[in-house]
Amino acid sequence: LLDRARGFCVSTQDPVGGGHHCLLGGGANDFLVTSTLASQSCPAVGRAAGLRLAHHLKIERPLLPPDAVSYVSLGDGSVNNAHFLSAINLAEYMQHRGFQCPVVFGISDNGLCISLKGDGWLDRFAEQRLGMPVFYADGNSLASVYKATHDAAEHARRRRVPATVIFSGITRRFGHAATDRQEAYLTQAEIEAAEDHDALAGECARAVAQGVASYPQLLGRLEELEGMVQKAFDEASEEPKITSREACLSFNCQPLVPKAQVAKEAAGLRSASKVPTTPQLMRQCMTLAFNELLEAHKNLVYIGEDVQHGGYYRVTEGLHAKHGWRVADFPPDETSLLGVGIGYAQAGLVPIVEIPYAKYLDCGGDMFFEAVIMNWLSVGRKPCGMVIRLQGFDKGVFGGNYHTHNILHLPPGLDVVAYSNGPDYVRGLRHAVAQAAAGRVVMLVDSTDLLNRRHLFDKDDAWRRPYPVDQSDVMDFDEVTTHGEGDRLLIVSYGNGVPTALRARAALEKEYGASGIVVADAPYLSGVPGGLVDLLARFKAVLFADVCKMGQHPQAGQVCQLQAQGVLPAKWRSIAAVPTYNPLGSTLTFLSEEDVIKSALPLLG
Repeated sequence: LLDRARGFCVSTQDPVGGGHHCLLGGGANDFLVTSTLASQSCPAVGRAAGLRLAHHLKIERPLLPPDAVSYVSLGDGSVNNAHFLSAINLAEYMQHRGFQCPVVFGISDNGLCISLKGDGWLDRFAEQRLGMPVFYADGNSLASVYKATHDAAEHARRRRVPATVIFSGITRRFGHAATDRQEAYLTQAEIEAAEDHDALAGECARAVAQGVASYPQLLGRLEELEGMVQKAFDEASEEPKITSREACLSFNCQPLVPKAQVAKEAAGLRSASKVPTTPQLMRQCMTLAFNELLEAHKNLVYIGEDVQHGGYYRVTEGLHAKHGWRVADFPPDETSLLGVGIGYAQAGLVPIVEIPYAKYLDCGGDMFFEAVIMNWLSVGRKPCGMVIRLQGFDKGVFGGNYHTHNILHLPPGLDVVAYSNGPDYVRGLRHAVAQAAAGRVVMLVDSTDLLNRRHLFDKDDAWRRPYPVDQSDVMDFDEVTTHGEGDRLLIVSYGNGVPTALRARAALEKEYGASGIVVADAPYLSGVPGGLVDLLARFKAVLFADVCKMGQHPQAGQVCQLQAQGVLPAKWRSIAAVPTYNPLGSTLTFLSEEDVIKSALPLLG
C-alpha cells in the first residue's frame, strides 16, 4: 500500500517510477504499465515470442521462465487503436506461421472510452476480428474473473499461442480523470447509478452466505484497510519529489560502457567465418560485421522486413542461412516490428531492428519513442537495450522523399550515429552492440549513397577499404576522424556529408587556391563528441555541414552546446539541406559541394 501511495504521490521513494511517473509493475516478471493503453500490446507480443526464442537459443541469463505467459491489459476503447490492431495481427500471424507466441490480451469492458460509449462494439469486434480463442468473464465476479483468466493463460501456456479474455459488465464508478466532465456526456441518473454500483457487493454477500465471513467482520476489515490506506498516503505525500533537472537527466539512459572495457571483452575473439583481406564496399563490411557479432553473441538477434533474403541493399545477404531464425523477417508494419524489439529486449535478447527506409520510422514512431523513454520512466530499472538500423537515408534518386529521407529524430536517451565508411561502421557497430547489451538504445543511420560507393574522385577506389579484423578495435562515440592538414578551416560533417565535404575541399584548393582546410568526420549526433571539442581549439574557423534538412539538423544542437561551452572559434557557420521535400529521380535538395564551397569562402576570407 505504501509503495502504491508513493506512485500516486510521485515520490522519489516509489520503487517503480522513482518519482518520474505513476506506474504499475516493478516485480521480477512485471513490466511498466501507465494505464490501459494499447501501446503496451506490441511489446507484450514481443515478450511472448522473445521468451520462447531466448530459451530455444539457450542464452545464459533468460529474464523470463520457459513456461511464462505474456499478459497485457487494455480497455475496451483501446481495441480501436492501431497499436492493438498491429499486436493482434502479429500474434495471429505468428500462430499461423507456427511460431510460439504465448500472449494473453486482457480487455476490461466498462462500455466507455472516456466519453465515447461502446454501444456493444467490443462484442462485435471480438466476433469479427479475433481469430484467437476468446474467454469471457463477469467483471463483477471474482470467481468468474479467476476462471476465465486461468483458462486463457493455460491455453496460451499449453499451446504457446495467443488468447484473449474479456471482462464484461464493469462499471466505471467515477470520471476518467480529474479533468473529465461526466455531466457533458452522461445524464445525472447515469452518473448516480455508476457511483452507487459496488463491484464487491455481490462477492461480500457470497462470502457471508457461504460462511467465509460475517458482515461485521467485513466492515471491520474495510475500516482497517481504510486506515492503512490513509496512513500510507499521509506518509507518501510528505516524501521528497524530484526537484532538480540533473536528477531527470541522470536517468535518460544507462551509463556508457567504456571503450576499454568493450575492447577488453572482445579481445581474443575470432570469427568462425573467413574474412576477405581485399578492400570492401561499405555494405560488404556491414554484412561481415553483423555476421561477426551474431557469431560472438548468442543473445543477439536481427529482425526486420525482407532481411532473410538480404534486404533491399544486400546488407543481410547470407545471414539467415548461417544463423537461422536469429535473422528473421516480420510483416511490413513498423509499429509491431519496433514493439517486438522492445519485447525481445525485455526477454533478455539484444535485438537489432532494421527499419527499411528512414521515412518508415515515422510509421512506428510511438514504439520508437517508447523504447527510448523506458529507461527514464523506470528510473533505470527496466531499460530496453537495442540497436536500430535505419537505412534509406539521405541522398538518392529512388523513391523520392519516401526513400531518401533526411530528417532524424533525436529524443533524449537515444544515441544516433551515422558513419561514412565501412571500417568505421564495423568498429562503431561493435561499440553499439555492447551499449545495447548494457541497456542503451543506439540508432545507426545508413547513407544509401555510400553503401556501394567505390570512388571519391574519378576511379580512385578510395571508398572501398579493408575490413578491420581485430574485434577489439572499436570506435566509441567520442572519436572523430580528420582528413587534411592545417588550422585555417575545419569542416565538420557525417555520413554522406563527408565525401561531399572532401570534394568541396578539393575544389576550394584547386579553384580558389585555399589551403589549411581539414574535414572532420564526426558520426555521433546525439551530443558533442569529445574528439570534436579537442579539435576546435586549434582552428580559426569552423563550418558545420549537415546533410539533414535545415531546422531538423542535429548539428544545430551541437552548435548550441559548443557555444554554451565557449569553445567555438569567433568565425563559424552552420549549413544544412534545403528545408523541403526531394523530387523523385533527383538530388536537387540535398547538401551539395556547391553549398559547402559557398559557405566556406567567407570563412576563408
